[in-house]
Amino acid sequence: MNSLPQDIAYRAIGILRSPFRDIKGMPIQPVGALGVAGHVEVHADFAGGLRDLEGFSHVFLLYHLHRVTGYDLVVRPFLDNADHGIFATRSPKRPNPIGLSVLELAGVDGTTVHLRNVDVLDGTPVLDIKPYVPHFDVWRAGRVGWFAAKAENAGTYVSDDRFR
Repeated sequence: MNSLPQDIAYRAIGILRSPFRDIKGMPIQPVGALGVAGHVEVHADFAGGLRDLEGFSHVFLLYHLHRVTGYDLVVRPFLDNADHGIFATRSPKRPNPIGLSVLELAGVDGTTVHLRNVDVLDGTPVLDIKPYVPHFDVWRAGRVGWFAAKAENAGTYVSDDRFR
């Protein structure tokens, strides 16, 4: 029987800067942060990894949800009044507090990656940046679960204190 490692450690490649200083009142998805500028200050050790990134219009940003404490396996997400299993939501209060956003790439200047539509808290440790390639990353979804009647609200809904 294979056993999984109990602990996995990652090193932040940089820090995200955004206008959001508090979790309460932030957009819950990039669609609710249209035009909001932010940037990643990439640590100098990783500067070489930014080569050729400017050729892309969007990136996946993976980050550590550093202000979330603990986790719940059943949560009441922002867009619904019913409880759901954590893995059927985008709630930040997860066993591994990893965030994922697809953001518009506005440019790269030295070790600074400029982004738009930023829905991430200022000071968030960035784990990785990956190019978004529609040919690989866009799938026609046949079903979206409980989000079907709720997803259109993500553009106007903001976070509250429930996931601190």
